[in-house]
Amino acid sequence: MTDSTPLSSDAIDTYLSAFPHGMGGLNDKMGVVLTEVSIDRVVATMPVEGNTQPYGLLHGGASIALAETLGSVGSGLHAQSLGKLAVGVDINATHHRAATSGIVTGVATPAHLGRTSATYEIVISDERGKRICTSRITCALIDPQRIGG
Repeated sequence: MTDSTPLSSDAIDTYLSAFPHGMGGLNDKMGVVLTEVSIDRVVATMPVEGNTQPYGLLHGGASIALAETLGSVGSGLHAQSLGKLAVGVDINATHHRAATSGIVTGVATPAHLGRTSATYEIVISDERGKRICTSRITCALIDPQRIGG
């Protein structure tokens, strides 16, 4: 597989099944669905419904959780190619506009792919293609032995 070759649906399932908790309970509850996965581009969708704050707007924390998922998946694939694991060490987000319904789509692309860290920029857009959030995540790439099981 080259960096830009997306994984098939079966390969995505196989990749996620290698984790002790798959994609994680939070992503399941939020309705996050990975649609494209490669080191160079990770894409997922998430419904606004069920992920809102008290005013009916998409919760900023939901956008950040989506962004962290996308950046972590990309960083994880990069780390795997080096025999390492990716763990998040920094995330930030700017919320540009509100979403009140429909589906949002997040697209993560690498800003830096190094030997000890990986950084992804994530753009989350509404169904009209309007940017609602821009996020950046940096993951440390560590030896698997550092994670206790």
